[in-house]
Amino acid sequence: MNELEQAGLARLRDGWISGGAMFEIAPVAWKEVAAASSPDEQERRLLAIAAQALDVALRPAAPKSLKRRPPLPVLALPTLPERLRPLLRAALKYAADARLKTRVATLVASRGFVLHPMDWMPAASYQESPDVYAPWVDWQAGADGEKQSRREHLTAETWDDFYPAARRTALVDLRRTMPALARTLIETKGASEPAEVRLALIELMRFGLGADDVPFLKSLSADRSGKVREMAGRLLARLGERGPIDGGTDDPTAELAAFIEEGKSGFIRRRTTYAPIKIKSPAQQARRADLFVSCYFRDLASHFGKTESDFIGAWQFGVDDSADLFLVRMVSVSGSDVAVACLADLLVAAGGKLALLVLQLMLRLDGGRKRVLIRQILNDAQNLAALNLVEGADAGWLEWGDLTKGKTISALRSAVSGDNDVTKRSAEQYLEAIGFLANPVTAEKLIGEVVAAGLPPASPSLSLLRLNAALAENPSKSDR
Repeated sequence: MNELEQAGLARLRDGWISGGAMFEIAPVAWKEVAAASSPDEQERRLLAIAAQALDVALRPAAPKSLKRRPPLPVLALPTLPERLRPLLRAALKYAADARLKTRVATLVASRGFVLHPMDWMPAASYQESPDVYAPWVDWQAGADGEKQSRREHLTAETWDDFYPAARRTALVDLRRTMPALARTLIETKGASEPAEVRLALIELMRFGLGADDVPFLKSLSADRSGKVREMAGRLLARLGERGPIDGGTDDPTAELAAFIEEGKSGFIRRRTTYAPIKIKSPAQQARRADLFVSCYFRDLASHFGKTESDFIGAWQFGVDDSADLFLVRMVSVSGSDVAVACLADLLVAAGGKLALLVLQLMLRLDGGRKRVLIRQILNDAQNLAALNLVEGADAGWLEWGDLTKGKTISALRSAVSGDNDVTKRSAEQYLEAIGFLANPVTAEKLIGEVVAAGLPPASPSLSLLRLNAALAENPSKSDR
């Protein structure tokens, strides 16, 4: 509708508002449609046409940038029952950031459900969502629904039919079941990808990493991306192979070893120990940090004539907290699986703040060792805040005995019954973390304990615990 027609429509509207008859000043085309024997009928027909013009002709046109989206993919699990969605929304509202909201979705997925898309959608850029949501992640990134529906298994022929999230999930599954096939796909199809995509593909080699991967990883020493070469070198180091070291003729491992002094301990059975030397300047501190990042752990242990496990056992933890952290991070990225397990067991046995260093090893630990660490944190209850830093932990396994055998329950009771607001807020954050880890029985009992201690029954901090407990119930027939 042009401006002249809009002005004419405005005159009609103003005339009707004042109570007059407007048939004579209506457009000719409208008069032909509205013509009737009765003047009242003419006005009624004219009014109907004007109403349609207002509803249709004056509707804003869709912007040219607007694109039609394919239907949202159906996920492999059923949607959470309607009766549980209020509890879910409360838990999501209390979760402060994307990581914590994803943790809620992970708990729900562990019980066999996915969230309603109006309650939560994973962002296209967030890679930590449960694997079941990969079709939604790709849909957010603009995936073609028809292409998604016709794909089957990931092969060289179907590689381009998979969008990034689904492709990553498929490759991880292949690395766990058929690592050679996954490696072949990464080698043949990844070569033509941009550097950041190649890096992400090479990083997936950590799943099912084995000796058969060595030739391919060594071939990456000629890759045009420095980050890809670095990642390949670290993976080779985990397999006991010396990775490529960029730079000049100086040996960075020998330079790092100069920051470590060898000693002896014990009166009867003398044993070798290793401890960081005292740093004399910020420049030395910075250089040592860079060397811990760039060197490989096996090379460092070999420099002193030790195996990885022997070097870990001889390291004097507690002498220099920064050096301890650098060493643990070094093991996490380039140590062998045996070295990682040895270090994790040693630190957990030491307890206290040393046990918290295991958080740096999370990506390399199996589920059993992660649970041992969590139980250790709960047992002494001195660092419950670390529960929010545990990455990759399983959902819904923590038993009531794991809480009652240590000091966690008494610490939570004391916090919620006291007058210190800071302590109360911290306790509420711990409840949220435990709400993810607990099994349904533990969740139900913990709610009763803290409410009895003085926490308001409607406290938002109980949202995830309540959802956890409710997920144990079988969905009613009306929910299906």
